[in-house]
Amino acid sequence: MAGKEQRVAAKEPEQGAPTHVAIIMDGNGRWAQKRGRPRLFGHRAGARRVREIVTACPDLGIRYLTIFAFSTENWRRTQVEVAGLMSLFRRYIQKEALALRAERVRVRFIGDRDRLDAKLVALMQSLETMTEANDRVHLTIALNYGGRDEVARATRRLAREVAAGRLSPEDVDAETLASFLDTCLLPDPDLVIRTSGEARISNFLLWQSAYAEYEFTPVLWPDFTADHFARIVGTYSTRDRRYGAVKI
Repeated sequence: MAGKEQRVAAKEPEQGAPTHVAIIMDGNGRWAQKRGRPRLFGHRAGARRVREIVTACPDLGIRYLTIFAFSTENWRRTQVEVAGLMSLFRRYIQKEALALRAERVRVRFIGDRDRLDAKLVALMQSLETMTEANDRVHLTIALNYGGRDEVARATRRLAREVAAGRLSPEDVDAETLASFLDTCLLPDPDLVIRTSGEARISNFLLWQSAYAEYEFTPVLWPDFTADHFARIVGTYSTRDRRYGAVKI
């Protein structure tokens, strides 16, 4: 549950910049292979790109940015790539922690931490604590995250509350379930971007993105600049978001 903090209230946004943008950062491996380099070379380039996009958010009016770093399905990759990615995540946190705090970026992690190694989890918790007072940009990193896994974990927690008698089955609705999700303190994304030309959502924020706008760009993530980002965000204001209603 949300505890002392409260989830940002959902509302129909005014025409303008999205409050919350989520990004599926795809194409690192192909970017590296095009250059005759190993896939991890592309992942390192992709990690460097994150700083530019986070820094661009305030000028674009974006308060919340969620990035898909590692999915529950990515464990199927080779041991070499998975180990390299875990090492990269540790180095990223260690390298970027002070800069993120100085730039008033609040960092949260979502996903199942049970399968991650203890050192990485400790670094994640330390970064969350170090930046918890920041509010210029809210950066959420989805690490060992899957939308279906998140809903399953939330449902188990909700079921325990019902079994313990602290929650009545009749009181369970969409809002109740949402309060058990990893994203319980975040507004739903207004815009979801996927780089690399793939046109699928890959189990990312399935519940939260029910009414999000989607943008699929052919640009590979390591080539995705702040200018690309600004152009996509700029088109958002031209979209007519009706949430199932019809405007008369």
